[in-house]
Amino acid sequence: MARILLVGASSGIGEATALDLAGSGHDVVATVRTEAAREDLLARASLDGSEMEVLLLEVTDAEAVAHTVELVAHSGGLDALVHNAGRGFVGTLEQLTEADVRRCLEINFFGVVHTVRTVLPILREGGGGHVVVVSSVGGAVGQPFNDAYCAAKFAVEGLLESLHPAVAPYGIAVSIIEPGPVATKFVDNVQGIEALLGASPDAPYAKERAAYIGRVGASFANAQSAEDVARVIREVLASDDPDLRYQTSEASRAFVSTKLSDLTGRAVTAMTAEWVRPA
Repeated sequence: MARILLVGASSGIGEATALDLAGSGHDVVATVRTEAAREDLLARASLDGSEMEVLLLEVTDAEAVAHTVELVAHSGGLDALVHNAGRGFVGTLEQLTEADVRRCLEINFFGVVHTVRTVLPILREGGGGHVVVVSSVGGAVGQPFNDAYCAAKFAVEGLLESLHPAVAPYGIAVSIIEPGPVATKFVDNVQGIEALLGASPDAPYAKERAAYIGRVGASFANAQSAEDVARVIREVLASDDPDLRYQTSEASRAFVSTKLSDLTGRAVTAMTAEWVRPA
């Protein structure tokens, strides 16, 4: 069984993955942002009859990330990283402030940078390991009203795809997880959602916004569970020859394949244009 650092386990996919991995016998060290989340995760693990260590961590704090990673490695070694921390942010570029965009990048991109950069030398010096980062189908397909979020996820995927061949000779595998809609509290925590829902019907992009909100509601009505995604992550970690990119459902595979086979961009933009077309 592996010793795994799981960053971002407060709820949703991260929480489900921490419980799944610990229940499968792995030595899990999970991180959360608040003491309340820490106590809740420990209580759920206890109910499941499993154990894990849970630490407090803010992923936008590079020094705190480095300290936590080194603490975990020195206290018992490290075989794998699962980075799940992230947060949604909706709004068109015209509606976002520079501070909005920077905050989104700090959480969704630089949080990954801080964690992976600190883990790599530990895995390399230990003879190898596995870096698994939970991205999104939004890391492959740009989506209306998700300008900053998709920009951050695109950056994550470019970072990891570039990193993959450089670290492979040192026994380090890199994998990206791309879920579609997942039934979690993620949408409740999306920054900018209240402004989007409460915007005046006379505001710019009002008709497009209404169509988009309707589409999101329909997609999340058929969302997969966080536990389904957790099982995919466990299987990825168990692979002897892991791929770079994994989608977590048939729907997410079909969605991402539109982009990856589209050299001109016409197919993917025709698809997403339907999301904002007034009924």
